[in-house]
Amino acid sequence: MKGLWKYLSPFAPDQSGATGVLCEMGGLIVIIDAGGCAGNICGFDEPRWFEERSAIYSAGLRDMDAILGRDDRLIEKIGDACRKVEGEFVALVGTPVPAVIGTDYRALKHMIEARTGIPALAIDTDGVHYYDLGCEKAWLALFQTFTEMSYGMEPGTYGVIGATPFDVPMEGIHFEEPGIYYCYGMGAGIEEIRKAGTVMKNLVVSPGGLKAARYLAKRFGVPYEAVYPLKSIAYFEEFLDIIRNMVSNGRDPERILILHQQVLAHSLRNELRRYSKAAMVAAGWFGMDKELAEPWDVSLTQEDEWIRLVQEGDFDLIIGDRLLLNAIPGYRGKFIGLDHFPISGKPLAFSFEELEIGE
Repeated sequence: MKGLWKYLSPFAPDQSGATGVLCEMGGLIVIIDAGGCAGNICGFDEPRWFEERSAIYSAGLRDMDAILGRDDRLIEKIGDACRKVEGEFVALVGTPVPAVIGTDYRALKHMIEARTGIPALAIDTDGVHYYDLGCEKAWLALFQTFTEMSYGMEPGTYGVIGATPFDVPMEGIHFEEPGIYYCYGMGAGIEEIRKAGTVMKNLVVSPGGLKAARYLAKRFGVPYEAVYPLKSIAYFEEFLDIIRNMVSNGRDPERILILHQQVLAHSLRNELRRYSKAAMVAAGWFGMDKELAEPWDVSLTQEDEWIRLVQEGDFDLIIGDRLLLNAIPGYRGKFIGLDHFPISGKPLAFSFEELEIGE
């Protein structure tokens, strides 16, 4: 049955992705909901909530407020919160309720700015799409709102766009080339966003950051590259040792399937081609940008598509989140775990417990 998911848990939604981008930016984040969506974000989808301070609020919508469109009450609550909590901005993050009633985000943005005197961001997420779209909208809104025009470049500096705990380790990521790296949203905040037009180059580590990088390239002339620093992933060297041993022992896979966010999958595929001659396919439920995709890559929308891809793909090796094994009990090839937080809630790392699944 189309749309029926029997084996996999729900993936992180777009409002969680938007909040993940904004969490460390020093703003007042308002989830426009009755309380449930904010609870899911802080309880499940935002691991920093338990360790770091962030002003994330629920709008606390009640039935009649939503039905009658009582925006004045929401503005009043936000005004009260701004008097108690100092913030660089107010961010409205949408959920299914405002999507259903047709909330006018532009009007809310202007009303908040008039009431509080501080910038407002309106992120029109709807809780129906996945986290990557929420990340994309939040990154773009940040750079469009705060990045200031500059006519100089700061040599040796790099912007890192797309980093949230959904796609990178909590410890952060590290690039080998010497330089100063501004990892927006994980270490670098609004002040770095303001001068984002001065960096020498932007490095995009997840699909959610591509649209913002293209905006900065067009508006400020900052070039970008989509690349993931693979050595930042736990047990990456052990993973490479396994691949090299397979090849040297005459067990080079003929077909490899990599299922993860597209930028990481793309970078991992390029690295594996240094050792293996296998045909490699990248797949995923999240953003699949044409710029990075190869002809045989697959954009998934349903659980059944994942099952069919494995059944018909004749893959010797699959690399992906271990939760995905629940849906493919008949698979007899090798499987290397590469966990993905939006799928299973497990931090990014390689795992090798299921390596011998087909033996």
